[in-house]
Amino acid sequence: MTPQPPLHACRLYDDGDCETFGDPGLLFPWWSVTKTAIAICALRLAEQGRLDLDAPLPGQPFTLHQLLTHRAGLPDYGSLPSYHAAVRADETPWPCDVLVEAVLAQGQLFAPGQGWRYSNLGYLMARERIEAVTGRGLGELVAALIAAPLGLASVALAQTRAQFAQTARPAARRYHPGWVYHGCLIGTAPDAARMMQALFAGRLLRTESLSRMRKTHPLGGALPGRPWTEHGYATGLMSGRAGAAGRAIGHSGAGPFSVNAVYHFPDLPRPVTVACFTDGGDEGVAEHAAVRLALSG
Repeated sequence: MTPQPPLHACRLYDDGDCETFGDPGLLFPWWSVTKTAIAICALRLAEQGRLDLDAPLPGQPFTLHQLLTHRAGLPDYGSLPSYHAAVRADETPWPCDVLVEAVLAQGQLFAPGQGWRYSNLGYLMARERIEAVTGRGLGELVAALIAAPLGLASVALAQTRAQFAQTARPAARRYHPGWVYHGCLIGTAPDAARMMQALFAGRLLRTESLSRMRKTHPLGGALPGRPWTEHGYATGLMSGRAGAAGRAIGHSGAGPFSVNAVYHFPDLPRPVTVACFTDGGDEGVAEHAAVRLALSG
């Protein structure tokens, strides 16, 4: 039998009870869970009247909301062999304009709003938009709008190799977080669960903003090797159903050496938010672990 990778997790109930598995103080790359934080920041700024989610970006045919829901028609840098080769070689990240030019050379995939395709480039553009409007970096915005109000002391935007080397994965010492162009937060499993639980408890967004964030574009049914029986995408949120666990709303993340899954399960008799972090490159491993912990509570 293949040994299971070590699991570090947090199970946080809506009534405040919290259980941890593994060392609760270890830091991990949050990878694409960062997209949820970017979307929260955008919606908070829209509530303040500083952003119009539905206005086309300057000089572009798509809106910020279309970027945040992967409906802008943009390709992704994950399809570039040269990108993966550079990451494997532990090169210094390319300048943003070089990356954007290489990705856009693949061409527009569909007219904005007329399809769906996961795009990290879209989230880079969303990050750039909120930074331009506020004059503040993503790390500052996450700290001010999410981490400080919730007391998430471990959460930070990793921008240097030294910061990434603080995480629990030895392979992080050979990875520059700048390769995650929309940004990569680092933090503990409990703080990841606290952020997601606070979102759905209404502690970060107004009711109407949260309702908009949760509106889901359906994408299909079961996915091989993953626990989804229905899946879709909302605004910075993966959203669907996971069999007996019912609705699962949150985000998964994957990098070259670790994966995570941070999900809220509102349909269980005792609603729970679960954050799982483990080794490898298969998001399904972390997602299955999150579902098991949700059901076994």
